[in-house]
Amino acid sequence: MLLRINLILLVAFALGMVAISLVVTSTLQENATREVLAQAGLMMDSAAAIRFYTETEIGPLLDDKMVSAFRPQSVPFYAATQNFLTLHKEHPDYSYKEATLNPTNPRDRAADWEADIVQRFRNDSTTREVSGTRDTPMGKSLYLARPIRVDRGCLGCHSLPSAAPATMIARYGSDNGFGWQPNEIVGAQIVSVPFASAESSAGRVRRDMLAAIAAMLVCVLLVVNASLYVLVIRPVRRIVRIAGRASLGDTSAGEFPSGGGSEMAALSAAFNRMRKSLDKALRMLGG
Repeated sequence: MLLRINLILLVAFALGMVAISLVVTSTLQENATREVLAQAGLMMDSAAAIRFYTETEIGPLLDDKMVSAFRPQSVPFYAATQNFLTLHKEHPDYSYKEATLNPTNPRDRAADWEADIVQRFRNDSTTREVSGTRDTPMGKSLYLARPIRVDRGCLGCHSLPSAAPATMIARYGSDNGFGWQPNEIVGAQIVSVPFASAESSAGRVRRDMLAAIAAMLVCVLLVVNASLYVLVIRPVRRIVRIAGRASLGDTSAGEFPSGGGSEMAALSAAFNRMRKSLDKALRMLGG
């Protein structure tokens, strides 16, 4: 009986572990995604702060120098990109790009997957942010993207070549980066953050949780087995042994045990009463 009970408990525990594993895995995966998105959002906000600082603090200082030479440091997009290129040297799996369909600087030209994101923003101008995952040579990466819209400040350099600073034309030429229209979506800010560290942390938490639950279930199994043995198995075995001897006419077999649970004690008391009744009946028949 103990073996059958253990098999039932093991099956129940195994099914419970599978269910718990699925729930824990799903929850930790969601938490890992939120953690990575929070990192990407922080990087995106940092880029926005750099762009604002460049536009309001650095740009005015370099305006008068644009006559003699084009200063890309005055361009907010350039400043944000350069800042994250420094970060990229130390953390090659983190990246930031001002991906543009028709950029002045060729390095900002959108790759195929980035162009798809830009086109998604162009198709639905109400979309303010998109995110997703993609496989990279460095492993799985999560990206966060926000649209780049043309504002009034952009038109001074990107409307017509004739309106752009001559020094910029001399540096980049007049073939690319022009024809932008007011409020047009021309690109996307895209931050890519590695997923591996968050997934690894989630995996460790998952293993620790499942190990703790498994240890708890083993303790429960041991307690159940000990309780069953003390309260049921051992008293039943003693009852069976005494009943066997009594059935063979052994009057010295002794009383049925009163140990175990209340139900076993009641069963033993019933057997003792039955045995006494049988003894009286046999003596009456023999007398």
